[in-house]
Amino acid sequence: QVQLVESGGGLVQPGGSLRLSCAASGATYSIYAMGWYRQAPGQEREMVATFTHDLNTNYADSVKGRFTISREHAWNALYLQMDNLQPEDTAVYFCNAWTGPASYLVASWGRGTQVTVSS
Repeated sequence: QVQLVESGGGLVQPGGSLRLSCAASGATYSIYAMGWYRQAPGQEREMVATFTHDLNTNYADSVKGRFTISREHAWNALYLQMDNLQPEDTAVYFCNAWTGPASYLVASWGRGTQVTVSS
């Protein structure tokens, strides 16, 4: 099993930047892919940025050109650099990891970190 702990959230003004971190521990050798998701109040959780198993990146259209996902070697840590933040980016941001063989992937989630963009 994998444990995920997010950090780096906070309050920032529109146009500002934050860098989120996700520390992975436990059976990190079993991680197949990782990514960032977010959930705003009253809305469903949505994908923000992900790494595929072969290290391709995917971004939600709303964050392309503003957010950058990166990682440490061997899936020990995942990062999300967020620039030019806007009020609509306000949400709880969750780190996600898929573990196991490709034929039977299991999702693990962190507890989330709050990002608030407001003047």
